[in-house]
Amino acid sequence: MKNYRNETLAIRIQNERSQEAEHSVPLYLTSSYVFEDAEQMRAAFSDEIEANIYSRYSNPNVDELLEKVACLESGEAAWATATGMAAVFTTFAALLQSEDHIVSSKSVFGSTHQLFVNILPKWGITTTYVDAIDYEGYEREIKPETKIVYIETPSNPGLDIIDIKRLAAICIAKNVLLVVDNCFATPVLQQPLKLGADIVIHSATKYMDGQGRVLGGLIVSTKEIIAKIQGFARHSGPALSPFNAWILSKSLETLHLRMEKHCSQAFEIAKRLEGNESVDWVKYPFLDSHPQQVIAKDQMEYGGGIVTFQIKGGLEAGRKFLDQLGLFSLTPNLGDSRSIATHPASTTHSKLKSEEREAVGISDGLVRLSIGLENIEDIWEDIEMALR
Repeated sequence: MKNYRNETLAIRIQNERSQEAEHSVPLYLTSSYVFEDAEQMRAAFSDEIEANIYSRYSNPNVDELLEKVACLESGEAAWATATGMAAVFTTFAALLQSEDHIVSSKSVFGSTHQLFVNILPKWGITTTYVDAIDYEGYEREIKPETKIVYIETPSNPGLDIIDIKRLAAICIAKNVLLVVDNCFATPVLQQPLKLGADIVIHSATKYMDGQGRVLGGLIVSTKEIIAKIQGFARHSGPALSPFNAWILSKSLETLHLRMEKHCSQAFEIAKRLEGNESVDWVKYPFLDSHPQQVIAKDQMEYGGGIVTFQIKGGLEAGRKFLDQLGLFSLTPNLGDSRSIATHPASTTHSKLKSEEREAVGISDGLVRLSIGLENIEDIWEDIEMALR
């Protein structure tokens, strides 16, 4: 396809039209595919020809989504999984062996933490945590057996910003892979592969869907790395359904528009919260008060759609705030067209010990707001009323 810009590619990359000449890509809800004869079937199974065999392996709707996401992330290839956490686990399971080692930022999603401390150790894979912006710590903890450095930026929910270029230089010098969870930013705001990362992971459930409808995970990298992930995933089976792939592909057509509004509204809400007497502190990547604002503005197009803050009064005040909200949905999801409020200490990060939460900036009174697409004055009035 012509060298179009990303907004155009997200809309115009699609499967070739069938003999029906459809404008919108149809759903391919089939578990398997039919061959003309035994020879064609043999050639397909031996990879001598490109052909769909079984929807756990490939499907036209999934293939279209993968082509779009690879283009948007400036990657060579991509792979899709049933959920975002399936994408995280599949990446590690496909690329690591027993006795391998991971160095990870402390600021990671609660389920990713569970993967590191309770699941991967069953196969002899260990993880060492480092403070999110401790670059000397990353370098110090990389050992001969270290194969991956893993980060989220912006992190969930602390909104730490990690300098991808700086960390990528360390990983290149140490010959380890840098894996970046880009879920909060999406390729609209940040493209880690361009900054030196090796692999990008997404929970497509969030902003890529954008309406709280379907689950999905995505992995983007080089053709060589994706081939290894593909080989593992085909046999272990964390496949994305054709229907979910179709939904996500259509959703990407509006991702740029949605992210621009999510971000502009979140920035405005963050600024208003900073001036509210009921609030201890506010964290948003583009605020002057954010400790990594310079890095955020260097590697991100906008500051994202998430705002975190702490209400004076701690845990009870935070719970009372949530109970008083009328417009916001109380749900553990984010990246929805509808504004969402979450209390991480009692939900998404509840499995962490109190001291572990505090170490990554998750206080008992921390509230995470995913700012939606409603009218901004309606959003603010709901927040202000709940704070009062």
